[in-house]
Amino acid sequence: MEYNTCKVKFSSCEENSISQQPQCSLSVPLPQTLPWPAHPLLADLKPVLGTPGLAVPLLLLLLLVLVLLLLLLVLVLVLLLLRTLSSHPKADMEKDVRDNWENPTQFILACVSYAVGLGNVWRFPYLCQMHGGGGFLIPYFLMLLLEGVPLFYMELAIGQKMRLGSIGAWTAISPYLGGLGLASVVASLYLCLYYNIINAWSFWYLFHSFQSTLPWSVCPINSNRTGPIEECERATPTQYFFYRETLNISSSIEENGSIHTGQALCLLLAWGITYLFIVRGVKSTGKVVYFTATFPYVVLFIYLIRGMTLHGAVNGVIYMFTPKMEELAKPTTWINAATQIFFSLGLGFGSLIAFSSYNQYHNNFERQAIIVSLINSGTSIFAAIVTFAIYGFKATVNYENCLERTRTLLLNAFSLSEDSINMDNVFEWIEKLNTTYPEQFAELYGKLETCDLEQELNTAVEGTGLAFIVYSEAITNMPLSQLWSVLYFIMLLLLGMGSMLGNVTAIITPLRDFKVVSRISSELFNGIVCLVCFLLGLGFTTTSGNYWFSIFNDYGATFSLLFIVLIEIITVSYYYGIKRFEKDIEDMLGHRPNWYWKIMWAGVSPLLLIALFLFYIVSYIQGGTPTYQAWNEDLGKSEQAEYPLFGQAFIGLLLVSSVSCVPLTALYVFIQKRKQAHQHKQQHSVSTVAA
Repeated sequence: MEYNTCKVKFSSCEENSISQQPQCSLSVPLPQTLPWPAHPLLADLKPVLGTPGLAVPLLLLLLLVLVLLLLLLVLVLVLLLLRTLSSHPKADMEKDVRDNWENPTQFILACVSYAVGLGNVWRFPYLCQMHGGGGFLIPYFLMLLLEGVPLFYMELAIGQKMRLGSIGAWTAISPYLGGLGLASVVASLYLCLYYNIINAWSFWYLFHSFQSTLPWSVCPINSNRTGPIEECERATPTQYFFYRETLNISSSIEENGSIHTGQALCLLLAWGITYLFIVRGVKSTGKVVYFTATFPYVVLFIYLIRGMTLHGAVNGVIYMFTPKMEELAKPTTWINAATQIFFSLGLGFGSLIAFSSYNQYHNNFERQAIIVSLINSGTSIFAAIVTFAIYGFKATVNYENCLERTRTLLLNAFSLSEDSINMDNVFEWIEKLNTTYPEQFAELYGKLETCDLEQELNTAVEGTGLAFIVYSEAITNMPLSQLWSVLYFIMLLLLGMGSMLGNVTAIITPLRDFKVVSRISSELFNGIVCLVCFLLGLGFTTTSGNYWFSIFNDYGATFSLLFIVLIEIITVSYYYGIKRFEKDIEDMLGHRPNWYWKIMWAGVSPLLLIALFLFYIVSYIQGGTPTYQAWNEDLGKSEQAEYPLFGQAFIGLLLVSSVSCVPLTALYVFIQKRKQAHQHKQQHSVSTVAA
């Protein structure tokens, strides 16, 4: 489960392919359809079934379902509130305060569903592509052994021993460390606010997949019906659909606009489903994970079979497993491997502590930590193979299209016969014509493209650019593209929803450990959390919402999580004590951890975390003014822009807000204890004088 994404820079209108290679636009026959109604609500939602006549009833049905879902949610919350207010507090306190997983399988599936997320699909393949293909697996697995598994093991042990959420668990170790759990809750809250908007985008694409022609495969007609919309022609259909139809993005973060109605409805649907998944806490979550943890593998396996049968897929797979060992000499390769392991396992958010707190006391979490870590890494490699098969297909198609355009250009420029040049001898003819007709060939300067399959495969894309643009473009080139589109976005939804279960649990579980909150029924409290997060998340559906999404994604959790887990491992190893921690594990498992775990906890893992933490700080300082990718409508591409002062101030607030919970809580506890000691001293003095 990894959340960081990089923005993708796209080339100009003359270099408008995803692969950033010069590419001539292909003439596409314009669909003869009636103009779409200009109603402001309908303007946000394009036809879902290809024609307005079919789309309007489906749109109204969708709106009706969502409105009924919202009304039902409000009604349930009101009824639960009335029941809560009418119940007797003592009766609530007599109930069992902690549920349990029905069996260890539910716990493993919950951890897999949480850890295996979007980062396995859209970031790990990118890192393999950037850092030497198969050679990247060497530092990746080393960091898994030195950092990932030991820290994963540690968080599961703490949750199962204390049987509390992150706040209660760290407070039980020391009252001064309560802020550590609070920092995890704040980081998880930031994550929940923006993570579900990705699920909303997936819903949006899924709904638009039920068309005879996928809307991101062709450019829509302009209002005059004289040709395609200019912005789409300058970019690509997939880019236009994402930036204009899906996001309706503004040109900068400083330009604000109204809420995108379609995205707001999809976000409501995403939060409504999230609430249904967690409505009864671990009891409902334990049932849901059977599906959210397993079905994505079914889709990935189907995509693997389909991907390997695509033309040119083998080129991508060979590229992935061809190691470039010189990349191992670069420090960034090792840093990115350690960072990927850290964030992919979801360390520091408090979700693992919350999940393991519902285990039986003698549950074998050691074996489960190893199993889940290996499943997570194995899924990354599995997803990378599928992704590189798609990469190979897309790169081969782009490469052959480039050759065909070059062939056509040479035939027309030199008046050659149609069958004289083919795909196999294009480069021979280029060399021959350049030698024979140098002056005439020189006139082609600026028109002749450089076709290179290796360069196409070297083009690295990650994050939303990979998930919603590159994959979407590749899907349009597949037969039965609608079927593959539906399967793909269902898989994204399940991966996203599975991670959301852990994200929301990381907020709910520690808060329900407080007596005041424990008196509220779980249905009501969980509904309040989901409703508040939905309302706050509406800001991401505005025209500048994607820029705020980038701020939260880049700065909301990265720094704070490194800090949180660093304090965690130092606390366990040197404050709580390795020997005391060993006894706790022996009490739960019946045996003490071996030398490997102790060496990792006491030395290797803390040193790696300190190195990552310092690297992040140095990189942030050396990076200068924070920047983001702003969409330029006139050029049809993203351009780098600096955040304004209010954006930089907000970034600073995000960085400080969660981290500051640790020292502020410790300071508050210290002051409270000083006051109590002073009061006790005064009472003792008064008693002495009275005596």
